[in-house]
Amino acid sequence: MDDIRYLEYKILLRPERFFHPSQFEVYWHKIVRIAGDHGIGVTTAENGFKRHVREVLFYDTPDFDLYRNAFILRRRTFYDDGWPAPEHELTFKFRHPDLDEAAKVDVTPRLSGEAKIKFKCEILPLASGIGDARHLYSHNCVLMTPGLVLDQGLDRIAGVFPALAPLCAGEKPVSLVNNLAVEEVEVTPGRLDFGRGMTAKATVAVWRDRASERTLVGEFAFQARFAHLEDIGRKAMKRAADFFLAVQRGTEEWIQLGTTKTALVYGFAGRPVGGHE
Repeated sequence: MDDIRYLEYKILLRPERFFHPSQFEVYWHKIVRIAGDHGIGVTTAENGFKRHVREVLFYDTPDFDLYRNAFILRRRTFYDDGWPAPEHELTFKFRHPDLDEAAKVDVTPRLSGEAKIKFKCEILPLASGIGDARHLYSHNCVLMTPGLVLDQGLDRIAGVFPALAPLCAGEKPVSLVNNLAVEEVEVTPGRLDFGRGMTAKATVAVWRDRASERTLVGEFAFQARFAHLEDIGRKAMKRAADFFLAVQRGTEEWIQLGTTKTALVYGFAGRPVGGHE
């Protein structure tokens, strides 16, 4: 569980660019062109622009104790043809720019049932400008439909996720962050092939405020999964890194400077929030 098994590259996109569903395809065509210029194989999926809709909710204390300590608690509900699926996904994660700090936090739940533990390296542009990259390391626990009520206090949640126990001094209520329900619309247009066994699923997503239907931000991401990081050749890793920088330079008019989608949700109310993103 302490070995990185995922490399995920992410770029925030300007919300005003997604004024029509066809903009997903417009953006993907730009990605395909840049990939071709850099000798990267591209496979566009047959139903790659089918839009998947989800509701995304973040939970924290009024003082954002989780986020200030690099934890994230997120619930995602999937919709099928307008109706919510019977199952939902609960993700608990610790995300930090220091690899060792992220690796040593145990996100394993004290709960019966199957839990997926994922250790990711997330690569993002700098918050101040394009053409470079920074890293966040994310230790994730993903549960499907756990019987956990999220608004009954931090001590109740820490009973399931012991990593939160040090934050439980006194009674601390937990509620929806900034009372913001996010509507996520995502497409999975295809895959990128960097050679030497390194392939990545590409996604383009838009986040909206469900109450107002105002688009908050977009994101382009591609993620490679592997058994061992050493299995990926250096040339493939460099090709992916160079492509990430080329996408930033080649789609500059689409890019929104900032940190992460989560940071945007936490800053939605306009008050400053400390964090590790």
